[in-house]
Amino acid sequence: MLNLSVLLEDSARQYPERAAVVLGPQRLTYAQVNAAANQVAGLLRSRGIQPGDKVALTCPNLPYFPIVYYGILKAGAVVVPLNVLLKGREIAYHLRDSGAKAYFCFQGTPELPMGAEGFAGFNEVDAAEHFFLITADPAAASPIEGAETMGSGLAGQSPIFETVLRDETDAAVILYTSGTTGQAKGAELSHSNLVLNALTCNRLFGTQPATDTHLLVLPLFHSFGSTVNMNAGFSTASTLVLLPRFDPDAAVQLLQSENVTFFAGVPTMYWGLLNALKEGVDVERIASNMRVAVSGGSSLPVEIIKAVKERFGVTILEGYGLSETSPVATFSAPGSEPRPGSIGIPIWGVEVKLIDSDWNSIDNPDEIGEIAIRGHNIFRGYIGRPEATAEVMRNGWFRTGDLARRDKDGWYYIVDRAKDMIIRGGFNVYPREIEEVLLTHEAISLAAVIGVPHESHGEEIKAFVILKPGASAGEEEIVAWSKEQMASYKYPRIVKIVESLPMTATGKLLKRELS
Repeated sequence: MLNLSVLLEDSARQYPERAAVVLGPQRLTYAQVNAAANQVAGLLRSRGIQPGDKVALTCPNLPYFPIVYYGILKAGAVVVPLNVLLKGREIAYHLRDSGAKAYFCFQGTPELPMGAEGFAGFNEVDAAEHFFLITADPAAASPIEGAETMGSGLAGQSPIFETVLRDETDAAVILYTSGTTGQAKGAELSHSNLVLNALTCNRLFGTQPATDTHLLVLPLFHSFGSTVNMNAGFSTASTLVLLPRFDPDAAVQLLQSENVTFFAGVPTMYWGLLNALKEGVDVERIASNMRVAVSGGSSLPVEIIKAVKERFGVTILEGYGLSETSPVATFSAPGSEPRPGSIGIPIWGVEVKLIDSDWNSIDNPDEIGEIAIRGHNIFRGYIGRPEATAEVMRNGWFRTGDLARRDKDGWYYIVDRAKDMIIRGGFNVYPREIEEVLLTHEAISLAAVIGVPHESHGEEIKAFVILKPGASAGEEEIVAWSKEQMASYKYPRIVKIVESLPMTATGKLLKRELS
């Protein structure tokens, strides 16, 4: 029997007064976070939520996120974290697909009205029974008519709750990830998947109890931030300094003022930090505290690795993983000098191999194949999609869709994406999903979406569209329309209206000829 929330509970028992989360002047101890999570669990039980029920959560990097996340787990329910940028219709899809019975949603801001979008999506799904609006001020009245606030729901709930234990292989979290089909699929991760991945991270990082301070800039709804920062950090009673939205100048100031020892980010974040080292920044102080720097999401340019080493005195450690692998699958070998461009070697308890399209192993050094992974980190499957699960699983092996080579020492190097996935600023964007939305525009008859190089985001989204006969629409008009229809990290910033698109004889788009 196991529950992922043990990572919080054990630290709260051993280090109750240590700061767990920091947001500006707000500092909550482990005892306070644990007590608040107990209240969330009590609220869910009082509303009839049963072990195994799904509960969705939309929240940026605020103290509310771990409180609600672990509260859901304590009740024996399954957490369904949602991207804070999703629109109402996208939220409705995720709630319906996961079968969520309850939904916690932060109110947001005028610029990003998460609460309004969330409540709109919730109201489209009959099976979703309970909506809790997380207000910035827990005592505030609901700014949305008909929406119950989490603050009012927690009133009178006990800070003591007996955690519901689950089987180790029961689902703990469902992370939504897309594929070439375009529709997002929910990857079910078990309690043991996530506990072992968190503990293995700390083994890799050499973390000692109650010593590290993380600057948390990765979104907690994403597997990278939730495992490497939150779950791994909470398991060792680390302090998590929260930054709701990455801003290089703000991040640098927090690195300095909070004596941060641990930083995890995507390559564009390191690029931003280096550009924010302006006059008045005490770089020596930052460097004296920094113990670990971790990068993932895409390959780091060698120039950034060298610059971070020079300015911060720390070598960036690179790894690789996916939502389906909890996420960490490979990482720079402990005690070895990282190899630029390499995603490292398999982590403890995990096997990695290269395969061809028929699952045959590729054993020759430097020969390219698709990465396949087997171990304690492999997900349970895609919820409600046995056929999609069967496509990527065989004898415990998960095929990733990513192409790589392996050197003679067993270090792996990503060489290409087998799928058409675009990585924009660390977020995965799937062209077919964007194309399907574009085709709902009254003037568009065909669309093809690709990623093009971008200095700060890594890749930018570009759409080629063919208009319907007699229809008229401007490129900027389509960009503006797309912005209203899709989350901000998804919509194409570049649109090109064309007369035709390159295709094979069978009508398949030749995207490699687009640029």
